[in-house]
Amino acid sequence: MTRLVVVDTNVPLAANNKADASPDCILKCVEALTEIMADKQTLVIDNGWRIIREYMNKLSQSGQPGVGDRFLKWVLINLANPSRCMQVAITPRADDKDHFEEFPDDPDLASFDRADRKFVAVACAHLERPPILQALDTKWWGWKEALERVGVTVTFLCQDEIQMRYEQKFEQRRGGKRRPSRG
Repeated sequence: MTRLVVVDTNVPLAANNKADASPDCILKCVEALTEIMADKQTLVIDNGWRIIREYMNKLSQSGQPGVGDRFLKWVLINLANPSRCMQVAITPRADDKDHFEEFPDDPDLASFDRADRKFVAVACAHLERPPILQALDTKWWGWKEALERVGVTVTFLCQDEIQMRYEQKFEQRRGGKRRPSRG
C-alpha cells in the first residue's frame, strides 16, 4: 500500500543542499523525495496551487540541478495523476487568506507560522491525515506536541539536527521553553 505524505518546502531545499543541512540530513531528504518519485508514497497537495507556487518560488521547474528541483518537475508532470499527487481542497478564511478552515483551532497553535499553515490544512483536509515531512524548520519542533494533540503527525527527517537547532535558537536561559513566534 502506498503511503500518503505532505512535503514541506524545506525538504526539497535541503535535498538541493540549500538549507544549511548536514550531509546526513541532505541524504534523508533525497531518500524521502526519491521514494515519492518512485511511487512508494503519494504526495498530497492543495488543489489551489498554494504549495506548488511555494515550490516554484524556491525550486527550478527545469528539474535541474538538484533532487529537490527534480521533485518539483515530477510534481508538475504528475499533478493530474491521483495515484502520484492527490489534491485536496483547503478553504481560506474570509478575513485571512493565509488561515484556513481546516487548520486546527487550538490556542497552542495560534502563533503557528502563517506561511506554513497550508501544509497543516492539507494534512487535516485529507481523511487519512497524512504526515508532513519536515527537514530543518525549527519552528515546527516547538509546535510538535500541539500538532500531535490535534491529530497532525510531523515526520522530522533530520530529528537530531532540528532538535539541536531548536534548543540553540529557542531555549530560554533558565531551561524553559517558549513557543516560537516567527523566524
